[in-house]
Amino acid sequence: MERIVIGMADCGIAADARSRLVTYALGSCIGLALYDPVAAVGGLLHFMLPDSTQFPGKATENPYKFADTGIPLMLDRLCAQGASKKRLVVYMAGGAQILDSEGVFEIGKRNCLAARRVLWKHGLLLAGEAVGGMDFRTVTLEVATGRFMLDEAGRPRELTPAVRKKGESTWRTVS
Repeated sequence: MERIVIGMADCGIAADARSRLVTYALGSCIGLALYDPVAAVGGLLHFMLPDSTQFPGKATENPYKFADTGIPLMLDRLCAQGASKKRLVVYMAGGAQILDSEGVFEIGKRNCLAARRVLWKHGLLLAGEAVGGMDFRTVTLEVATGRFMLDEAGRPRELTPAVRKKGESTWRTVS
């Protein structure tokens, strides 16, 4: 399999079944994976901050740095490769409290909320998430299968949609 590394404030789209998209060391940043099982196309976004309006001009330089500009651009690129918003499976990981031990800025939490807000605006819900906590995470999206693999502090596992219990609104794995 071809490993495509997605750096910080970057996004990768792949339609080749041999591809695996991977991003390393997610702290307060978010790794957002979108996958269309019919078109067999996937994308992985590693964004750093929730809101580009707080940093005028920075989103023009790099829209993938922010949730509010990176997610819509990622969706446009996926749809250009044949994906349909109606079929997208969405996973999210990261949003940890790493450098802010007192929780003053809560960048990780704000990133999670911003991602949910943008996804909701586009009619998308999370199939699974691993957010919060204090551990770094590495995530991998396998394009051939849509598997979303997660490594939290040396504990690898697959994040898959769990069976929903009555009354639950989303599936989630929180550390």
